[in-house]
Amino acid sequence: MNKKNILYGSLAVTAIAVILYFLLRHSDADGHDHSEENATEIEKPTAQTPIKEVELNEAQYNASEVELGTFSMKNLSEVVNANGYTKLPPQNQADVSVHLTGIVKSINIIEGQSVKKGQVLATIESPEFAKLQEAFLTSKSNLEFLTLEYDRQKTLSDENVNSKKVFQKTKAEFEVEKARFSSLKQQLAVLNLNAGNNTGSIMPIVAPISGFITEINIKIGSNAEVGKPLLSIVDNSQLHVDLLVYEKDLQKVKPGQNIRFVLTNQDNTEINGKVFNVGKAFENETKSVAVHADISNKSQTLIPGMYVNALIDVGARNVPALPVDAVVKADGREFIFILEEGHQEENHDEKEGHSHEDGDAHEHEGKTFHFQRIEVKTGTSQLGFVQVSVLHKIEENAKIVLKGAYYIQSHLVKNEGGGGHSH
Repeated sequence: MNKKNILYGSLAVTAIAVILYFLLRHSDADGHDHSEENATEIEKPTAQTPIKEVELNEAQYNASEVELGTFSMKNLSEVVNANGYTKLPPQNQADVSVHLTGIVKSINIIEGQSVKKGQVLATIESPEFAKLQEAFLTSKSNLEFLTLEYDRQKTLSDENVNSKKVFQKTKAEFEVEKARFSSLKQQLAVLNLNAGNNTGSIMPIVAPISGFITEINIKIGSNAEVGKPLLSIVDNSQLHVDLLVYEKDLQKVKPGQNIRFVLTNQDNTEINGKVFNVGKAFENETKSVAVHADISNKSQTLIPGMYVNALIDVGARNVPALPVDAVVKADGREFIFILEEGHQEENHDEKEGHSHEDGDAHEHEGKTFHFQRIEVKTGTSQLGFVQVSVLHKIEENAKIVLKGAYYIQSHLVKNEGGGGHSH
């Protein structure tokens, strides 16, 4: 009886094992098939945003002030951000003052005027000037007499006709007058006074450097005092940029690196420069160091003291970039517009495949301009430029809308809402 039970038990276990084996095998097969289906679904590419077209007539195109261009290669990631200001070295700034007091006789310039080095800016009148010239002419006459007397006494002394004492006295008088004459001549030169035979009480005030008049602190008849600036001149030709770099970025900055900056309160025109010196001490208590950079493309609109936002290129990784205004956002995505060359010069009535109920009105619109809206993906943004990756293939020399993209996008939205022409 026990043997039968054992036999039946063994058969039952074997049967159960066989059933489980087939069940597991069938389950594996089903799982494999489902995984392939899932893989197929994952690998299936998502549909790209369809390219939309926008048409502008000539009047709309002119009103939008569209600017066309292409990608610029910019270093937007391997950079150090810095703020600073434009600055002039001291040798390009001048305060004009006098060495002797006098009364302002005339003023020949106005603020903002360009002047050249040596140009007469104003005149000062004083009787002291005439006295100084008189002393110079007197010394000149005495020196001429003593020169002849010195030569005569030297000859006599060499021939032992006169005593050495007489010659030494004449020589001393000659040397004293010679020194006095030289001193008076230098004083006249410093004061820009005439060293000729004519005396006068008028002294000219001349420009020590070329540049622009920034301040005039005198009026006709006012007293010109020693040590007080009468005029100020600046020469902006050697304008440079002082950037404040914080301690954490200091080791990355070196002379010779390129910089790009825009004026904080001006447009986004990019100006280039190059680092020529890195400061060796902190600026006040800011824990920042001044980095000095020359300006490559100088502009007459630059003046000292303008605030700037700058990038110092510490690497060489350039990426394709566009102005920030070239990229528009819609439906959670980003787009740029490209001009279709083939449509730019066509007239409405010359094109095929377009029909308008108001066709007569379109005949007078002139040229039409077609733009394609292309989806892109943006990256790093710096100084008004943004890194752009195009998600649709475009021509290498495609004309991209750099300015006016928002106007074109609004026109597209208007057309999609009804009441306009769109593709």
